[in-house]
Amino acid sequence: MSITTTRPFKQVDVFTAVALKGNPVAVILDAEGLSVLQMQAIANWTNLSETTFVTPATDPAADYAVRIFTPKSELPFAGHPTLGTAHAVIEAGLAIPKDGKVVQQCAVGLVEVSLAGTGLSFRLPRYAYEAAPEPEKLAAALGEGAIKGVPEIVNVGPRWVIAELISVETVKQLQPDLQILADYDRAQSTTGMTVYAEKPDGGIVVRSFAPADGIAEDPVCGSGNGAVAAYRLKAQQVSAGSEYVASQGRQVGRDGHVRVQIKGDAVHVGGDCVTVVDGTFRI
Repeated sequence: MSITTTRPFKQVDVFTAVALKGNPVAVILDAEGLSVLQMQAIANWTNLSETTFVTPATDPAADYAVRIFTPKSELPFAGHPTLGTAHAVIEAGLAIPKDGKVVQQCAVGLVEVSLAGTGLSFRLPRYAYEAAPEPEKLAAALGEGAIKGVPEIVNVGPRWVIAELISVETVKQLQPDLQILADYDRAQSTTGMTVYAEKPDGGIVVRSFAPADGIAEDPVCGSGNGAVAAYRLKAQQVSAGSEYVASQGRQVGRDGHVRVQIKGDAVHVGGDCVTVVDGTFRI
């Protein structure tokens, strides 16, 4: 006979101050004793883009540790789960910010999460650039003439293919071939593809697709936006001291706003968070 346990649970909407308009993350606040198979089964069941599992930190410099799962696999790092988990942990009293910060331990190492106005922000883990092989497949997936410039892979833990598109309208109307993108991601071991275009007001419009991970379109993607910022930094579209807001999610009924700051060569990604569900998880 199996034994059912209850674990504290929150579901947090990230990159929004209005419930149901951001990107939700499920947070199991006490995951001690859960196996990897159980964590993966829970993430598959919640069917959100990510579910996180909080455990005590093993690094004395961290306030807590977290593991991050999509419905199909574990990620070393992800943006909106980092912010949503920090929000949940602070709200539950499991971590108290010191000098306005908490420190998350995850597979990429330690990630600082800072109180930022009405929300939170994280410093993007060190990023690296790689040439994107077979660009003709990316062009086929997005449609001939949609891509402006040269796509690149930006590794921020997740490895995102980043492409600037020719216009905001092209981003909004995009209907990518998800099978081509999924095949590309499996062949190149990439997480997915994030596309963007610049707006006249200095902001950008963004969309993210990760079909190989079971996510046709991520409503609002923190690591994808961080990778876009790193791509834009290399392309000299932004520089140290730049700030802008990325909008994402309207094509899937959301209205996310991602605040990006460039401090030196460091990328900081932030936004508001709101708890929508607060209770217990029975397993």
